Amino acid sequence: MMNQTYQADVLVVGGGVGGTAAAIQAARRGAKTILVSEFAWLGGMLTSAGVSVPDGNELEAFQTGLWGEFLRELQHRQLEGLDHSWVSFFSFDPRVGAQIFADWVHELANLHWIVGEVPLEVFREGSCVTGVRFSDFIVKAKITLDGTELGDLLALAEIPFRWGWEWRSQWGEPSAPESPNPLTEKYPVQAPTGVVLMQDFGTDIAPEIPPAPNYDPSKFAGAWDGYGAEQFLNYGRLPGGLLMLNWPICGNDYGEGLGRLLGSKASRDEYIQESRWHSQNFAHYIQNQVGRRYGLATQVFPHSPTAFALHPYYRESRRLVGMTTITEQNILPVSGGQVASLNIDAIAIANYPNDHHYPGFNFPLQPKSIRWGGRWTGTPFTIPYSSLIPATIDGFLVCEKNISVSHIANGATRLQPVVMGIGQAAGMAAAMCVELNCQPRDLPARALQMALLEDKRSPAAIIPLFNSTLAHPQWIRSQINYLNNPASYPLDGNCPGLISSTCNYESVNPVLSRLSNCFTGVFHRLHQQDYRFSIMTPTTHQKQIWQLVTLRSHIDEQLKACLDGQLVTVDSRLNSAGNWLLVEHLVIESS
Repeated sequence: MMNQTYQADVLVVGGGVGGTAAAIQAARRGAKTILVSEFAWLGGMLTSAGVSVPDGNELEAFQTGLWGEFLRELQHRQLEGLDHSWVSFFSFDPRVGAQIFADWVHELANLHWIVGEVPLEVFREGSCVTGVRFSDFIVKAKITLDGTELGDLLALAEIPFRWGWEWRSQWGEPSAPESPNPLTEKYPVQAPTGVVLMQDFGTDIAPEIPPAPNYDPSKFAGAWDGYGAEQFLNYGRLPGGLLMLNWPICGNDYGEGLGRLLGSKASRDEYIQESRWHSQNFAHYIQNQVGRRYGLATQVFPHSPTAFALHPYYRESRRLVGMTTITEQNILPVSGGQVASLNIDAIAIANYPNDHHYPGFNFPLQPKSIRWGGRWTGTPFTIPYSSLIPATIDGFLVCEKNISVSHIANGATRLQPVVMGIGQAAGMAAAMCVELNCQPRDLPARALQMALLEDKRSPAAIIPLFNSTLAHPQWIRSQINYLNNPASYPLDGNCPGLISSTCNYESVNPVLSRLSNCFTGVFHRLHQQDYRFSIMTPTTHQKQIWQLVTLRSHIDEQLKACLDGQLVTVDSRLNSAGNWLLVEHLVIESS
């Protein structure tokens, strides 16, 4: 490849979850695509950063697009199922996720993946990006996408970006600080985490975990107060006895000297090494407190030491100054409702609460959570296409956490599933711009929306509707209806008159049905949307009490209608870490 120049329709730089999704979607659409990644694993936050317990878009109605396809593939490949942790409904071995992405890439003859390279220079002709230089080759492309973890192309191309806080006076965001304070001075952005995987050795004795430099046990004291050691360790439990450590309370979030992330390679590497040491010290502390049943995992990540993720879990990066900026007001529910207002150019959906990480500080945010399906979830909102497009530059799109978003709103837009949706939309847009010979800013949003909805392999929802799943015969009609009539979008997020899909889940997902168990028992209502279930049969679980939760809209409606003390039978999946039964099918027994 020495001094070689490649020509492509679409160039994606960065193999994170957004960049990977963008490259796959652009190639599936037919564009000649080149994907250049720094790391040997694709998938970023979901794989190489080690956060294989994703947050957000967990409800069945929001499992669409590449995100939904990824979940279905996980369910088929991971025979132990996905019910292992209590922080997420989807807990998987990161090696399985990385293999899925690699397989998807390798099946596309028009997608060329180059590994182990970082961008060094961005080429521009006037206001148009035309290509990128790497260590010993150049890629020229019609459309270039920044899928790096920290928005590196924005800096190299001198495209205006934001880094850090905005004050309340800028956009009137209710949670934004009025002026600088000790928290904003210490943390210009959210603290990343150097994820490390521990291993439950069971009855064996684990090798001793040595302390790293700067070990201070006081930093971790009280990490699992209020939880207990077992529940704490089950937070990120994975198959095969793996334990993911991404713990915010006196844990391994690391926010010291975050400005180094924008400095030289040496300064970034220095931060990364310190972050890894901090996580090693946390693991050392856990082993000392809980015992030698727990040690470092081995042979997980494809580098040495293999227990540590390939790179930190970055919660925030440089953020584009785009045609539209998503602010806190765009992600909060409308008055009296449980959804945010629609964006007319929506291209992806998200539903996670606004979550910020600043070790040692409590930062209050406007609430955007609701009770649904017997548990807490976030109110849904949409991502506008115009937040992916630079205000003044052509030939360029972003597809990661680097979209045009405020620091405050980034706490809800940064999660893995929504970034995958952003990447899918960006890749589709790039391919369509090549087809139509137009710039991203000139691509009609409606054409992009219809392409996402009508994609043959991974159709993606644009409008968040709790009661309209991909399998529903009226799914695309209801989506188009609210694209055409956004003012009629219901405040509760439920399409009126739409009968929730009650098709047999065994035919929809035979993998899930194989992992389900049938239980009969007594339903108990503690509060609205807080349910318990006392098991009568089978006898192996007799008299046990479990929480009932669901991700399915019609089951949510059935649970809301159940009477306290009623006899019910549920087909559900057991999650011992969360002490819940995930209900897939419910029958109210006759008295």
